[in-house]
Amino acid sequence: MKRRLLLSGLLVLALVTALGGVWAWNETRTREVRGSPTVEFDPGLSPERQRTRTRTQPPPTPSPRPAARPPKRRQPSLPPAWPTYGYDLARTHVAPASRLRPPFRRAWMLRTGNVLEFPPVIGYGRLFLTQARGRVFSVDARTGKVLWRKHFRHCAAASPTVGKGVVYVALMQPYPCAKGDRAARGLVAAVRIQGGKILWRYRAGAVESSPLLVGNVLFFGSWDHRLYAVDVRTGKLRWTFTGDGELNSSPAYAAGTIYIASNGGSVYAVDSRTGRLRWQAQSFSRFGRREYFYATPTVAYGRVYIGNTDGTVYAYGASSGRLLWARGAGSYVYTAAAVWRRTVYVGSYDGGVYALDAATGDLRWRYEAAGSIHGAPTILGGLVYFATCGTCGSSGSRYAKYGPRTTFALDARTGRFVWTFPDGHYSPIVADRERVYLTGSTRVYGLVPKAPARRQASATTK
Repeated sequence: MKRRLLLSGLLVLALVTALGGVWAWNETRTREVRGSPTVEFDPGLSPERQRTRTRTQPPPTPSPRPAARPPKRRQPSLPPAWPTYGYDLARTHVAPASRLRPPFRRAWMLRTGNVLEFPPVIGYGRLFLTQARGRVFSVDARTGKVLWRKHFRHCAAASPTVGKGVVYVALMQPYPCAKGDRAARGLVAAVRIQGGKILWRYRAGAVESSPLLVGNVLFFGSWDHRLYAVDVRTGKLRWTFTGDGELNSSPAYAAGTIYIASNGGSVYAVDSRTGRLRWQAQSFSRFGRREYFYATPTVAYGRVYIGNTDGTVYAYGASSGRLLWARGAGSYVYTAAAVWRRTVYVGSYDGGVYALDAATGDLRWRYEAAGSIHGAPTILGGLVYFATCGTCGSSGSRYAKYGPRTTFALDARTGRFVWTFPDGHYSPIVADRERVYLTGSTRVYGLVPKAPARRQASATTK
């Protein structure tokens, strides 16, 4: 009898162990869903056409009682060239057609005194950038000369945004910059481009989200789980929306909808006029929990593309929120996606640069970089630019590739190596018509194409 009970116990134990192993395998395996090229995929909503449609859409409805208009001031003459993180409202990270291609030579270099986690924005002939210790710079784009600077005693990890003669700066908690106090308060400040006068400050939870200007409304997320909509004419709140975790990713906009993602593993579509939830989607669950979205959503082809720290790139229907495809891309995906010519580009902490079919999620090519990749790519002139992060991921639980901090360019169609620059860290480049601006670890470089050898030779003989 005892022997029979012992055998029964061993069988039950073996069965439980086997079931536990199957469950653990199912929870840890790479989950992939292949997409359809016809379901909720609109080729007419390419980044270029989408920008044209966005320009013709009316801005969000003005406040019921608009404030009295201030006296008109003379605005800078040059329009924004790269007004926000990701270049456009949909955060596609694709510059307009450009002839700027490597090799480059350095026109100027600026030391900022601390880490630059996010790239500058460009407007009115200036660069605007924020370094980690809350110093904001207005820089002449042609010469690299600092025109003014502001020092907010807050930490910072976001790009500003610029429009209508004003630059909007997002700031996290006051010093020190350790991220332990998640209830810390931050702010967004509006600073006039001419002279650097602070027009207003809006205090919220710590803001690690790069703000987005749509019409007269500024959108940004916060550590306090809220998405804010602030009227830029008055600096006053229009509405807030509350998510299931910190909203550290940056908002994207298309067709009257704001898209943003949370540390709780959710992606939200929110009506830009009212703050009402349109849909909520989620990443895969593993062992009863979801890993977080740090990446900013990218909207193109009627879809929302976004990477998660679980190592997966997801594509959701922009109208429905339905999961259309999911593709594994290394260990951690912090980078926002660049989308160009039906291809989605992301980097991973495993050192891989992945080019995925925008319709199906199929892998088109993969490039093995020298180190982990944290910042979003940029597409310019048919090339995709990335920066390797050095030691990003050193405290993670999964593999992260260590290597030098460099910036490099690949042929966006094939993944073939084209060019490299011996500085970088988080973000690669932004550009206007005359120059490329490369973000190093603590420095910004103004780069111009080198003159062809024939032109150089003729110049020296004159």
